[in-house]
Amino acid sequence: MKKLRINGHSHLLPYPEQIPKFMRDKEIFWVGDDRKYMLQKGWKRPVTDSSFFLKEKLEWMERNKIDHAVVLNLSQLYGNGLHYNIMKDALRFQNDFNAQVQHENPSKFTCGFVVQPAFINGALWEIERCVEELGMKVLCLPTHFKDTTGQWKVIFDEINDPIFELANKYNLAVEIHPYDGDKMIKLEDKNWRFHLIWMLAQCGDAYHFYSLNGIYEKYPNIRTCFAHGGQLAQMNLGRRIQGFDGRPDLFKGKSHPRKAVGHKNTFFDTLVHDTFSLDLLIKRQGVDQVIMGLDDPYPLGEMESDEQSSYPGKILDLAKKENIINDTQYDAIWKDNVLNWVFGDDELTKKNLIDKITV
Repeated sequence: MKKLRINGHSHLLPYPEQIPKFMRDKEIFWVGDDRKYMLQKGWKRPVTDSSFFLKEKLEWMERNKIDHAVVLNLSQLYGNGLHYNIMKDALRFQNDFNAQVQHENPSKFTCGFVVQPAFINGALWEIERCVEELGMKVLCLPTHFKDTTGQWKVIFDEINDPIFELANKYNLAVEIHPYDGDKMIKLEDKNWRFHLIWMLAQCGDAYHFYSLNGIYEKYPNIRTCFAHGGQLAQMNLGRRIQGFDGRPDLFKGKSHPRKAVGHKNTFFDTLVHDTFSLDLLIKRQGVDQVIMGLDDPYPLGEMESDEQSSYPGKILDLAKKENIINDTQYDAIWKDNVLNWVFGDDELTKKNLIDKITV
């Protein structure tokens, strides 16, 4: 039987002509007609690979022997700071776009949907729509969101309990992904610091409250994956434990950080960029909790790069070569662990997807 390769962390841009006119008119998000830049008001970023787009993504997957991918929402479309009606329309576009990609390419893509926690009722309605009408299983959430008073809050703030209660009802996979650090932190946006440093801090902060608030036990039917290996969360565990034990007055009613480690409903992707970090992740959380994540087609993802002698899947190949993982664990990270995150114990749905991929 063929050994499947499923990528648990991928992104996809709409073609310029697929983006509604209001998105460009209101400068929310658009792609240049020449497909060279993605843009927002006062911001633009180069489209660094043709596989940002669907046809080219499929060709890229074929070339790199990737059988299936979980497509997350675009980080630029979390909707932080937008007025309700504009945010609702923008996120609905993102979710409808991802649903269409999944519907038209079921053997290739499982797609996520996004909600904005600042407007809790709207978030709940959108979860219901995406699950019941669009057939989507992966809820994408930012590590932090901006509430209606202008205050930044972590996604696992107790105010968002209704979101996780509904996700628990629907047995959803949840993806936690960082963005908007430059809006939260008053530092000069220089040398890509918010992507290289602060994104990892955002993931670490989200995991801090995920574990302290016992989300993994409180909502046992959801399975949460932290992007980019939750890298700082692995490095910082000892400090968090010492802080919890040393200042119990600051943690009344909270769960001990150690209790969350290696929990079966907590996952992390492989996008940590070096085998020392991957080794720590695996030793800390257990190999069963690690899924393949390429973060393609972004330049911080595992992409073809002559300068770095890189290619999609390189870090896992190196981990096997360095005896950090064995052949069985290698195959599980590429397939079984991803399926366990997305579908949990639903073996029938896993089989149905595998049948679609291998037909």
